[in-house]
Amino acid sequence: MAPFLINTAEPMVKMRIVTVRDDSERTLKALQNIGVLDVEESEELNPVDRTAIEQAHREVNELTSYVTKVLSYLPERDTVTLDEDVEVIYTQPFGEITDEVKRIYNKTSRLQERIQEISEKLLYLNEISAYLVPLVENNDLNTRDLNYSGKHLISRIIIIPTESADYLRNSLAELITENIVVTAGNDTVIHAVADTKQTEKIQSLISASGGRILDIPSDDISVKEFLDKCAREKAEYEQEKEKLTEELISQIDTDLKRLVLLREALTAENERLSVLEKASEAKYITLIEGWLPKNTVENTSVEIKEKIPYVFIDTREPQAGEEPPTKYKNPGGFKPFQIIVNLFATPRYREWDPTPVVTYSFAFFFGLMICDVLYALGLMLLGKFLLSKFVDDPSSEVFKQFQHLLYICGGVALVGGLLTGQYFGNMYEFIGIENLALVKSVQEALQDPVKFIGIALGIGFIHVNTGHIIALVKAVKERNKGIIIGKIGLGMIQLGIPTILNSLMGLDIPGFTPAFYTILSYVLIAGIVLVVISSIMVSGGLGAILWLFDITGLLGDIMSYARLAGVGLATYYLAFTFNQMATIFTEMLDSGIAAVLGIILAVIIVVFGHVINLVLTAITGFMHSLRLCFVEFLFKFYEGGGTEYNPFRLKKRTIVPVVMK
Repeated sequence: MAPFLINTAEPMVKMRIVTVRDDSERTLKALQNIGVLDVEESEELNPVDRTAIEQAHREVNELTSYVTKVLSYLPERDTVTLDEDVEVIYTQPFGEITDEVKRIYNKTSRLQERIQEISEKLLYLNEISAYLVPLVENNDLNTRDLNYSGKHLISRIIIIPTESADYLRNSLAELITENIVVTAGNDTVIHAVADTKQTEKIQSLISASGGRILDIPSDDISVKEFLDKCAREKAEYEQEKEKLTEELISQIDTDLKRLVLLREALTAENERLSVLEKASEAKYITLIEGWLPKNTVENTSVEIKEKIPYVFIDTREPQAGEEPPTKYKNPGGFKPFQIIVNLFATPRYREWDPTPVVTYSFAFFFGLMICDVLYALGLMLLGKFLLSKFVDDPSSEVFKQFQHLLYICGGVALVGGLLTGQYFGNMYEFIGIENLALVKSVQEALQDPVKFIGIALGIGFIHVNTGHIIALVKAVKERNKGIIIGKIGLGMIQLGIPTILNSLMGLDIPGFTPAFYTILSYVLIAGIVLVVISSIMVSGGLGAILWLFDITGLLGDIMSYARLAGVGLATYYLAFTFNQMATIFTEMLDSGIAAVLGIILAVIIVVFGHVINLVLTAITGFMHSLRLCFVEFLFKFYEGGGTEYNPFRLKKRTIVPVVMK
């Protein structure tokens, strides 16, 4: 639903704080000063919590290894001067540290992997050149001749440490034909030709002697051409390696101070988790848990880490079976009316918050029933200066919100009074002013009982059906077929109202033909059938009887709004009566001392009469507005039963009562 009609609660997150017992008091004081955690009763630290600490410890070790590996790519350096304190990093959310370390590591590791890949290719090229150069000094060989596998013969280059060469040659004497034997450094290079059938045996003897077969590409070119090609590739690779190495060092240099800071912060985190891990094994720890708004998690974690040296913080989203406290997130103008919603029931965490629509409804009903400029001003003055005398703590947030509620409702009544021209009823007539209404048609409608009742019933029709529409949308969202069918049925019954009026009262609506009335009668019958089906689906067998109350209840709910006209007219006519009584006394006693007494009596009647009327009207308007919002409206779709968000915080008051009332 749109936020201007129905709202939702602030997203909440569960936070679990684990600290050593020696830091318990400091942790609680820190949480009290931060003032955002709605603390719950904590259970004993279980294996899952210890596992979470161990997992965090492993993650820190992994990140530390990443930083160490990146720093190892640099040439040796003795020290680096840091521009920031390690606490700047240490108090950051761990997720941010993780992301930063991985970003730097991934960026540098890609370069290092390429450098390592080139180094391996250079090693191969250097090795193959070192072994093949002696072979081609006096021989014109082809690379295919050095690595040939045929049906009958194989050709291989064998590399063997010189000290093992004689033993291997003796072992292979009967298996191979030695074509060329040369020495390259500490190794002996043998070009051997053998029977294909002896391949596995030859390879086994070579491996046993610590030798290996040189991997040579099967290109059909001379060895000299191959070596020239290797030389060119070496030059290209060395140039690329040099360029990549410079880029790698440049990138690390750019992030060097940050990397060292990260390493120091991770080292501190590692030490902290080590202490907590050991403390959890010995049960020397304290667990504090509760709920806080999702948008405060980061700042809360940072502030706790700044104040508490050994602390582990774990956060998670609410699970399916959990019911977090409800934190309203209504704009300023709606907040005072959260008091009205709480009088009915606090919304559950996953339930819609009806505060916006209750704000419009309550303020409008209240203003419509008072609808007098001077009564509205009197109400606001009472809320400002007198109401605080009847409460223990006038500085409390709840009292301030209630004052604002009275100001808003008084403002609506003030606007209504200006439109209808009501100032203590018709007081202005007694000072010679004929009419002060800004809109005379509104004045006439709200001072005529029949018209006012008609308007009140029209308001009731709209308000009640708004509740049914919200209930229908909720049922669709929850896939509650019984409620969906019932609400559609009630809507169809209301569409058939013209048929009822035409049949029972002979009321003919202009533009409605007999055929159209017939169609509406079918709609009416279909609506009744749907209501019966819905009632049976929801209530079982009793639904066969209870459906009657669904239909009559709709009529009763709408008729209940006639109280708006009743209270509104009573307010005006009581004021009119007090004014008339004052006039009578002034006219009865019209000479000498009697005239003075008449004026005094008239003033007393006006003052006390209007004060009594104001108080009675305010109380009556408040109670009847509650009734219409609760019974005729909220019961249609709202359940409540939640717990209001109440964070553990340090209450700072500048004015405190000495004796609590």
